[in-house]
Amino acid sequence: MSARILVVDDIETNRRLLEARLSAEYFDVVQASSGPECLEKAAETVPDLILLDVMMPGMDGFETCKRLKADPATRHIPVVMVTALDQREDRVKGLEAGADEFLTKPVNDVALFARVRSLLRLKEVLDELRLRQESAFGSEDGEADLDGSATVIVAAGDEQAAERLAAKLPREFAGRPMADPAGVVKAARAGAELVLIDISNAKFDALRVCARLRADTATRNTPIICVVEGDTPQEMVRALDLGVSDVVNRPVDPGELAARLRTQLKRKRYAEQLRDRLEESLEMAVIDPLTGLYNRRYMASRLRQAVDAWEASAERVSVILFDIDHFKRINDSWGHQAGDEVLRAVTARMGKQLRALDIAGRYGGEEFMVLLSGAAGREASEAAERVRAAIAREPFVMVSAGVTVEVTISAGVAEILHGDTPERLIARADAALYQAKAAGRNQVVVAQKKAA
Repeated sequence: MSARILVVDDIETNRRLLEARLSAEYFDVVQASSGPECLEKAAETVPDLILLDVMMPGMDGFETCKRLKADPATRHIPVVMVTALDQREDRVKGLEAGADEFLTKPVNDVALFARVRSLLRLKEVLDELRLRQESAFGSEDGEADLDGSATVIVAAGDEQAAERLAAKLPREFAGRPMADPAGVVKAARAGAELVLIDISNAKFDALRVCARLRADTATRNTPIICVVEGDTPQEMVRALDLGVSDVVNRPVDPGELAARLRTQLKRKRYAEQLRDRLEESLEMAVIDPLTGLYNRRYMASRLRQAVDAWEASAERVSVILFDIDHFKRINDSWGHQAGDEVLRAVTARMGKQLRALDIAGRYGGEEFMVLLSGAAGREASEAAERVRAAIAREPFVMVSAGVTVEVTISAGVAEILHGDTPERLIARADAALYQAKAAGRNQVVVAQKKAA
């Protein structure tokens, strides 16, 4: 995995040493010798990860990390603090400042590169989600409501060990102690936001549980924090290579655990926000915002697919075009808000008369299109007549205008014929709709069995 890493240390020898080790693993290395230079280089080069020394004159690593995380342009860059400090207060202070990891010198190469690879994988996922969000919504980057309470599955080799570990959780996290591997997976699938699992206990294969959680679509994005023995870096490496989100060393310090849990929860909720926005953008691309039906572009693509399926397997397909009669009079008499109410009400009545597999869309201002796969012209005509009758049966109440109005709808139906293109099929349905309008409206006309 190639990436750009910013190494920050006021001692040149330390920077050179880290550069040599990272370059040997094919990383692109940028150097900075102070906190202010780190902020400048981070903004200028946009690194994928920052290795940050804590003990620097002037602006120390803690303050530098806080400023990186406060800047929208750099807040998502993972920060690994590398320092000679080894007190638990220093680790907690670093994690609370926004650091993703706190490594004590001398740094074990295996542990360092395992951490780097893991954080780069997480950043790659978030970067892709952010890129898609910016493509749809611009650079808006809100991060509201990322903190708060959460349910944590606490797994260990026996219930007593799980309960002891759960007792170390901060007050806002509700722990569910468990010792059954199958139960852990089942509970995680049910919607727990975090999993804390002790892999130092040999009573069950905790790494296999981690692998199952990562392989399952329902739990693939659930943060997993593993408890490992501090003198067994190979356990940490195996866990991180399996996709575990974070590790904490035994004996577990409650303050450090709290900081790591909060970081993982915030990252998870931020990723969920990005995914939700992406889904919204995809929906906005195909849905008409007024009626909730598919828009014209989406209907055109589905019609093309249906015509291709007809050519490949001769599966029947029919099209209905509906048009609300005298719709302009409604807008002219009671205003566009009343017209919008009628459009939504017509959509609701139409939906009740169609099959679940029929695809309905808003094709124009007051025009609707329905695509009926596997339906001949007769079946489509019957569906169109059901819709027409449902629209005409009862008047529509326009709340904004305080009146009721009689509304009718006309329809043109066309079944696909050999040689039809999507455009030709629509043209035949449109010609039938024109005939229905010319014949007095409030009726259904089926196109002739001859291509135009």
